Formats: sequence, C-alpha cells, structure tokens
Amino acid sequence: MMAGGAQQTIHPTAIVEAGAKLGEGVSIGPFCVVGPEVALADGVTLHSHVVVAGRTSIGARTKVFPFASLGHQPQDLKYAGEPSDLTIGSDCLIREGVTMNPGTSGGGMHTVVGDRCAFLANSHVGHDCRLGNNIILSNGVLLAGHVSVGDYAILGGAAAVIQFARVGAHAFVGGLSGVENDLIPFGMALGDRASLAGLNIIGLKRRGFGREQIHALRHAYRMLFSSGGTLKERVEKVAEAFADQTAVMEIVDFVRAGGGERALVTPRDASARDLAGSEA
Repeated sequence: MMAGGAQQTIHPTAIVEAGAKLGEGVSIGPFCVVGPEVALADGVTLHSHVVVAGRTSIGARTKVFPFASLGHQPQDLKYAGEPSDLTIGSDCLIREGVTMNPGTSGGGMHTVVGDRCAFLANSHVGHDCRLGNNIILSNGVLLAGHVSVGDYAILGGAAAVIQFARVGAHAFVGGLSGVENDLIPFGMALGDRASLAGLNIIGLKRRGFGREQIHALRHAYRMLFSSGGTLKERVEKVAEAFADQTAVMEIVDFVRAGGGERALVTPRDASARDLAGSEA
C-alpha cells in the first residue's frame, strides 16, 4: 500500500493488499478488500463490504456502498486472464450490490465509466462497456458487454441493454425495457422489446435546451422516421436541412457511426402524431 496522506481512514477489519495506491482522504470501511493493482484517488469512500479487484482505478470522491464488486474477472467465457482494466471516473455514486467488470481482448481491454455517474442498487456494467458522464443507471439495470452509453442518459429500473448496443446522449430508457438495437441521442425508448416513444422532451428541458433546438429535433425526428426512402437517404436529408443545429447533427453523427450495420430502435407506431413527443 502506498500512503497518500494523513487523512486516510482504514478500518482494522479491511484488507488492503501491498501495492494498492491510495490517495489522500481515502476512507475504507469494515470488511472491504482492495487488491494489489487497485488505485483509489483522493477522497474515495468504500463504505463497507466492498471488493475492488484487478487493475481497477476509481476517481476522486467517488462513493461505493456495501457489497459492490468492482474489477473482478469479466463474465465472458472467452476470457483467458488477459491484464485488462476498469476505469471509474470522479464523483460517481455506486450503490449496494453494483457489479462492474474489466475489459477483454475482444473489446479493447478497457471498461470505462465517466464522471458524476450514479449506479443504483444491483445495477451491472459488463466487460468492455464505455460510459460517458452524468449517466444514471437505476436499480437493477443490466448492461451487457461492449455497450456504450452517452452523456446524461438515464436508464430506468430493471432495464437491460443487449451486447454491442449503443445508447445515445440524453436518451431515456423506461423501466423494464429491453434495448435490442441502437437508441439515438435524445430518444425515449419504452416497452418489453423497446421501441421509440418520441424524444426525451422533459430531459431536454431540464438540461437547458431551448425551444428552437427542441423544435429542430422534433422536425428532424419526423424526417428520420416518417418520411420515405432508405435510412441513409433520410439521414442525408436531415444533415442537409439541419447542418447548423448541433443537437440534430449529434443524431446524424450517431447514425452514421453505425456504418449502416447497426439497426436502430424505431417507433412502433410511426404516425406523425406520436413521433416526437409533446410540443416544446
């Protein structure tokens, strides 16, 4: 263990293995186990019964609650012991029973979680996932391997996302929903096998998007999902019509990044009346 400052607090029942790096003000509660390759930045708190293993680093001021398991061997039967890692950002909240796995050779060797994310009880981040900042995973949310989630996305209780799927920034996934395809930025997905139920208008307003931006997003949404032609053709029309709208272009870039190989979550009912949510 490398001591980082006098303010560290380590409970006598905790096990901190030689080689672990602890920043100043780290607090490790009863019955926690910290592995020899773990790095805890300044102000990290492990409340009790937390296990941090493998090549895991946790950013400053992140708080981890009882029975969380971070960095143990990924749940991938092809995993052969490669020295992959898990990186968790600063100011995150990791509640009871949360599990996060490191990467694998099949996914770039890294699982990455951004800053200011909240992981509520019993949620799971699978191997090789890439998560942005300010994300909320509610109780029991399950991310399979290789999932990416954009900034400010919110996933409701017991939602699940299939492997390799992408959830765009500012998207919202309803509770108990199963996401089988890519969910566009700002989209709202609901249902057993999730379909688009419009834009996340409430989230957009809370994040300070203006009326003009929301109007442009709604118009672009209709063009993408209710007009004729192929998806590629519709995307190009949207890109031409809204080249000066950053938010709309975020959707365009997201769809283009799929390379035409990734299916999108689409509306179950494509009537214009239901496509884009309520008026801004």
